[in-house]
Amino acid sequence: MNLNMPPVTKNLIIINLLMYLGKVVLNRYGIDFDELLGLHFFLSSDFKLYQLFTYMFVHGGLEHIFFNMFAVWMFGRIMEQVMGSQRFLFFYIVCGLGAGLMQEGVQYIHYLYDGLNAYNSVNLEGYVIPMEAYLNRWTTVGASGAVYGVLLSFGMTFPEERMFIIPIPVPIKAKWFVIGYAVIELLSALGNPGDGVAHMAHLGGMLFGLALILYWRKHPGDRGGRFFGGSGNGFGGFSGYNNHYTRYEDITYGERKPSMWQRVKSWFQARRKPKMRVHINNSKHSADMEWNQQKKEREEEIDRILAKVKQGGYESLTADEKKKLFDASQR
Repeated sequence: MNLNMPPVTKNLIIINLLMYLGKVVLNRYGIDFDELLGLHFFLSSDFKLYQLFTYMFVHGGLEHIFFNMFAVWMFGRIMEQVMGSQRFLFFYIVCGLGAGLMQEGVQYIHYLYDGLNAYNSVNLEGYVIPMEAYLNRWTTVGASGAVYGVLLSFGMTFPEERMFIIPIPVPIKAKWFVIGYAVIELLSALGNPGDGVAHMAHLGGMLFGLALILYWRKHPGDRGGRFFGGSGNGFGGFSGYNNHYTRYEDITYGERKPSMWQRVKSWFQARRKPKMRVHINNSKHSADMEWNQQKKEREEEIDRILAKVKQGGYESLTADEKKKLFDASQR
């Protein structure tokens, strides 16, 4: 497993895990994270506007958070390298917000279709409860909407990439994998709407992600400011990768500031007395020089491939160049 993750992907996983641990601990003290931070139906008394953002960091159970975070690690780290950290974070949040809005819209249609606005109470499994309490039960949690948006972006960026999906015995292309997931979610939403899974929220994340991708394709040179990814180089149009592909740096921030630990370490090193060291055997030095030369050659090759993508698009690459580019994204 490659643990050298780009910053946004790493921090998203850490935040979600910390939120889940916080939920487990606080539940013992009678504090329900789902009630506070989960997304409630907008006509219910428990609805708060901030829940459109916080709900995507709250998960229902261990299995729920495991599969979502596994997908963020598997696809998010690649797409962050392609988009750049800032644009990837913006894309992730937009997909999550879009999923929440889609879920709210579907719930409102259900509310009107069932005529719930005409009743003051609901008979639920032999118990009559007030309508207000019933609507407060409509709660959505999880990062699945944002994850489905990231999955869509991977399928559109690497449509011909073959993937092994358990238990399918043969590899399938990423574009068919994404389309298949979308179809399954749509059929599940139409055929089994009461299964407790927000299928339409998943589709909402994909739809908002698609809209954002199409916008970037249409405006590859858009200079929408720092929040929208700065200069627009790279992900705009899916026809090129930004120049920070291997360094996980933000398009607009340039070189990242040193961390607190790096600053403390530099402070001590500046005050350390220099020591003279004599090396008789230069074999280690030679090996380091050879490794650095190989690294430089690999980076130059990736730069050449990225320049080719920028000029002619991803499909202009040969199969060997596509493999080199994909392998570089996983280092």
